[in-house]
Amino acid sequence: MKHKLLLASLAVVVSTFAAPLLAHHGNAAYNYDKKVTVSGTVTEWIWANPHSWLKLDVKDESGEVKHWIVEGSAPPTLSGQGWSHNSFKPGDQVTVTVIQVKNGEPIGRFQGDVVLNGKPFPAQVNGSSGASKGDSKP
Repeated sequence: MKHKLLLASLAVVVSTFAAPLLAHHGNAAYNYDKKVTVSGTVTEWIWANPHSWLKLDVKDESGEVKHWIVEGSAPPTLSGQGWSHNSFKPGDQVTVTVIQVKNGEPIGRFQGDVVLNGKPFPAQVNGSSGASKGDSKP
């Protein structure tokens, strides 16, 4: 009985500390060989750890609206590049360059210039030509 209790306790401790490590993912889902530029209307900007997320509605060639989700880095990284929790608001018009997921779904990761309401966004995104000079991925 003591042995079973010890094993159960150990399982709880291991799962408590291992879960956050397992929750983080790699970037294998993204096609780094192909950048895609999409333009649309911001529906939500989620400023959160471990990643920030930009949600936008993008009309495709046929006029159908696709709901895109664009992954960014954590707020501390983005803050160093000039981003904030107020960077985007619903209704903003935005053009972003992303690397899209390999399966073609409307999901991407910031990977280039950002244009917000017709003007270049004043922060660099992974080596693009913005005003900030960092090279970490948002």
